[in-house]
Amino acid sequence: MSETDTDTAAPEAPDTDDAAETTPTVHGCVAGESCGQTVVFPTREQYLDLVKALADDGYTMVIDLCGVDYLEYFDRPLPDGIEPERFEVVVNLLDIAHRRRVRIRVQVPEDEPTIPTLFDLHPGAEAYERETYDMFGIVFTDHPDMTRILMPEDWIGHPLRKDYAVGKIPVQFKGAHA
Repeated sequence: MSETDTDTAAPEAPDTDDAAETTPTVHGCVAGESCGQTVVFPTREQYLDLVKALADDGYTMVIDLCGVDYLEYFDRPLPDGIEPERFEVVVNLLDIAHRRRVRIRVQVPEDEPTIPTLFDLHPGAEAYERETYDMFGIVFTDHPDMTRILMPEDWIGHPLRKDYAVGKIPVQFKGAHA
């Protein structure tokens, strides 16, 4: 991270009433700490610029990218100034040279579940983004192949959405009596 922002140590979340003046930031985005790891909360508009800046800081590897559906958990803890949305995209970046990790959590609204792709910066994110699209319906704009990766192409819906109907598939166990 740059010298003007927080250093390599995870920033502490403020406990004071003047949180707006003391909230830690990373490249202009609200930041915090969870389990000893820096967590950054950019807006969708800040997302690509943040990832580019972190890549310049040495965070050159996407080690995970996934979606989360918070359909019934809008009162989850988030830093001041971050409005909860139904969906969240979580990206974990790794700086191998300095043995550091940073987690990015981007709120994605239900009525427009889109976010820019990281493919141009991190080609290895391609499959993660396709999986997130397939399971949650979050579209990664400008992705080179935004198609299903786990479900059949003709599948209707996104199975990891919390409002997706639960189905039953009968399982026949070997040796089971009917």
